[in-house]
Amino acid sequence: MSFQFDALSTLLLALLCLLLGIYLKSKIPFFEKFCIPAPVIGGFSASIIIWLLYLSNVEIKFDTALQGPLMIAFFTTVGIGGSYKLLKTGGKALIVYLLVCWFVALYQNALGAWLASLLDIHPVLGVMAGAVSLEGGHGAAAAFGKVAEGLGVDNATSVAISAATFGLIAGSLLGGPIANYLIQKHKVTIQAEEIKVDNAPLSKTGVINTTNFIRSLALIVIIMVIGLYLSGVFTDKTGFALPSYVGAMFVAIVFRNINDSIKVVEIKQETIDLIADVSLGIFLTMAMMNMKIWQITSVALPLLIILLLQVLALIALTVFVVFRLLGKNYDAAVMCGGLIGHGLGATPNAIANMSSVTEKYKVFSPKAFLIIPLCGAVLIDIVALPWHTWMINFFTK
Repeated sequence: MSFQFDALSTLLLALLCLLLGIYLKSKIPFFEKFCIPAPVIGGFSASIIIWLLYLSNVEIKFDTALQGPLMIAFFTTVGIGGSYKLLKTGGKALIVYLLVCWFVALYQNALGAWLASLLDIHPVLGVMAGAVSLEGGHGAAAAFGKVAEGLGVDNATSVAISAATFGLIAGSLLGGPIANYLIQKHKVTIQAEEIKVDNAPLSKTGVINTTNFIRSLALIVIIMVIGLYLSGVFTDKTGFALPSYVGAMFVAIVFRNINDSIKVVEIKQETIDLIADVSLGIFLTMAMMNMKIWQITSVALPLLIILLLQVLALIALTVFVVFRLLGKNYDAAVMCGGLIGHGLGATPNAIANMSSVTEKYKVFSPKAFLIIPLCGAVLIDIVALPWHTWMINFFTK
C-alpha cells in the first residue's frame, strides 16, 4: 500500500513536524542541552513512524518540490553574512582559525573516502560521513546527499543525515570537556583578550515589519535566481555537478561585500535572520521526514567506524595542534571547544560549548564569540563547498 502526498500536503506535514520538534525540545532537557535542532527532532520522529509503516507494508511518499527553493534561500542568507569588515576585526587569530577550518574540511572528506574504500562501501558515502555532514551539518548533508544520489550513489542522503546527527551529539558532548581539559592541563590564566569590533555593517533595529520583510525577501530571491543561473553555466561548462545553492551563496558573499562599500541597499539583519530560520527549519524538516531509515542498515557498521575515527582525529588535531597555533591561552581553549562543536556538529553547538566554558570560568571571550560563528558558519564554505563538489564528482566518474 502506498500513499503519495502532494507538495502542499508535504509542506503542511513539515510544518506540523517542525512544531512538534519545537515543543519536544522545550520539554525534554536532553535536546536543549545538546542543541539538537527542532527540525531534526520533529523530522526524525516522522521518519521513524514512516519506517514502522514501511515494515507494515505501507509506503509513504512525499513531493518535496519546495525543499530545493527553501534550501537555496537559507544558504543565500548565510552568504549575506560573509563580511570582509568582520574578517579584518578578527585579526591574526581569525586567519589561523579559518585555515584550520579549511584543513579540517579537506582531511575529513579524504579520511572518510579512504576509510569507506577500506570498509568496502562507496567512497562517496565516506565523503558523506566527512566534512559534508560534520562541518557542514544537516543542511549541507541534505543538499550534497541529493547531489550524490543524482549521480547514482544510493542512500547518500540518509547516510549524510545520520552522520550529521551523530556528529551533532558528539560535538555537544565533547567540546566543553576538551576545552576544560586544555585549561586545566596547561594551567591557563583565566583572562580573555579584549577586541574592538567596528560598527556592524548590518542594520539592527530590533524591528521587523512587512516592508522590510518583502525587501529582504526580494533581495534573497534576486540573488537565488542569479546564483542558479551561474551554477547552471558552471555545470554546463565544466561537467561538474554543482549543488544548486552554491552559486547563490557565493553571489550573496560578493554582493554583501560590495554593498558594505557602496551601500546599494540597507540590509536588515533581523529580517535576514527570520528568513534564514524559517527556510532552514522547513527545508531540514522535509529532508529528515524523507530519510529512509531502512536503506542505511547495510552501511550502519562501516558508518559508525568512520564516524568514531573522525571524532578521534579531530580531538587529536584540536588538543595537540590547534590549541598551540591559537596561542595556548584562555581564548584558544574556548575556541577549541567551539571547533569540536562545529567541526563535528554545527555552529550552534560551538556557541553552546563556548558558553558552557565561559560560564564556568566567569570570563567571556569576545574573540572566540566573534571568530567561531564567522568562520564556522560562513567563511569555511569558500573552500569546503568546492572540495565537497570535486570529491563527489571525482568518485562518481
